[in-house]
Amino acid sequence: MCKRNYWEVSLIIGDWVSLESNNKVVYSDSELLKNRKMSRVGNSPILIPEGVTVDLKPNHIVVKGKLGELDLIFHDIEVTLKEKNIVLSRTSESKLHKSKHGLYRALVSNMIEGVSVGFTKELELVGVGYRASNQGQKLDLALGFSHNILFDIAPEVKVETISEKGKNPIVKLTSHDKQLLGYVAAKIRSFRKPEPYKGKGVRFIGEQIRRKAGKSA
Repeated sequence: MCKRNYWEVSLIIGDWVSLESNNKVVYSDSELLKNRKMSRVGNSPILIPEGVTVDLKPNHIVVKGKLGELDLIFHDIEVTLKEKNIVLSRTSESKLHKSKHGLYRALVSNMIEGVSVGFTKELELVGVGYRASNQGQKLDLALGFSHNILFDIAPEVKVETISEKGKNPIVKLTSHDKQLLGYVAAKIRSFRKPEPYKGKGVRFIGEQIRRKAGKSA
């Protein structure tokens, strides 16, 4: 099977497996070592879906879709368009460039998904008398303080409040900008962080709160 430092290998579920078949890929020792060190995230091409346009400029990429427009300024990374894919490559093998490679790939992927599908975050208000309502982009929260909290939501983020009898109020946020959406959701949660004894406060739906036993326990 081996021929002077060469192997016939096939990639199956991320592992190198020796196979005898017609579809063979031949790599040398140095090529195998190089491929094993490559960033799996950074080197994955990003598919451009229908309805999304990408404008590529030096150190600047602009993505437009049905839900909005996003742009990103990048450094030390090369971005190229190949048919319907975006491919990112790094300029050197330094630790900094390797970290930027995966980072920018994730950011561009989020931009593509954001302008085509969008992102959603939901927060749950847990506590007696806690309420949430909105008028347009102004969110009104009653969280057990002497006064209600009025919070102006950025226009890029759509807000919706859901109040059903017998259930905790829900604040639903949607946006094409994942970073901005995360910031707004974290800001709302910070108004009344969940406390560890009874679990009261503002939490993300599905979030697990570490509980503590009280002194009486």
